[in-house]
Amino acid sequence: VQLQASGGGLVQAGGSLRLSCTASRFPSGFSFSSYSMGWFRQAPGKEREFVAAVIWSGTRSSTGDSVKGRFTISRDNAKNTVYLQMNSLKPEDTAVYYCAASAVLRITVNAFDYWGQGTLVTVSS
Repeated sequence: VQLQASGGGLVQAGGSLRLSCTASRFPSGFSFSSYSMGWFRQAPGKEREFVAAVIWSGTRSSTGDSVKGRFTISRDNAKNTVYLQMNSLKPEDTAVYYCAASAVLRITVNAFDYWGQGTLVTVSS
């Protein structure tokens, strides 16, 4: 599975950004709706952090505590794309954001096997 993330950039604190991640090159017999999709982030000098994930149907999602109430994950299976809407951004949200795919249909943070290249989000104070 190939994942291409986009939408990162520089934004002032309190602003919003929407990240997109489009998937392609699925193994035979699989499609975008075969996968749970997630977003993770990694700030300089810090470990990778779970941000949000959504199951194949889009009907159930999970969000990390540090972004709960501010970030929303969604997906459009017709477009093979998962989104991360980020509102009320804070300087501590600055990180490289990665999208990931998991063939485990329920959200399992440690089961994401496919990773995109990352997109940088910088929040200025």
